Amino acid sequence: MSLNTRVIAALGAVVVIGAGTVVGSIAYASDQDKPSDHRVTLTVGTSSMEEDPFCFNDGKPLTDQQQEECQEKAGKALDEGKLPKSDVVSSDGIGLGVTPDVADRGWWANSNGGQGQGGRFVLASAAKGSTYSGTVQASKALNSSGKTLITVVESDPKQPDAIYGVWYFQLNTQDN
Repeated sequence: MSLNTRVIAALGAVVVIGAGTVVGSIAYASDQDKPSDHRVTLTVGTSSMEEDPFCFNDGKPLTDQQQEECQEKAGKALDEGKLPKSDVVSSDGIGLGVTPDVADRGWWANSNGGQGQGGRFVLASAAKGSTYSGTVQASKALNSSGKTLITVVESDPKQPDAIYGVWYFQLNTQDN
């Protein structure tokens, strides 16, 4: 059985068109936004949301001034209702997940209320290598105002003053 020149030409055309499509697709895809390697996922009950850092300095530690500006900006965003938010009831489970890049450096998280010391409830304490905080009952982390702020910080436990990224989430209590 021999292939005639028409069949060979047709196969050649399919290969050229297929290769062009693959190369074009790769070029198109490389121009698209890449997923962030510094993201945090907040899980509340059965829903979740994933966010990029609220404050970030391209992988370098935030300066003291940048940290102050970040806190001011977060306070304003909280007052204006512009932070990522989720409704919660006290019986919901809440947890936080981070990307492997954040976990490799280290991170911690807390809320501004609940059954913790000093008006804070620790959700993750100097976690390095761990990508998930575990799940806690929301009632342990919520404050009495009905609006609880969750703060997640990327920071190496060996250099706690070097902060690389900060995320904020607002939990709105729906219990009557």
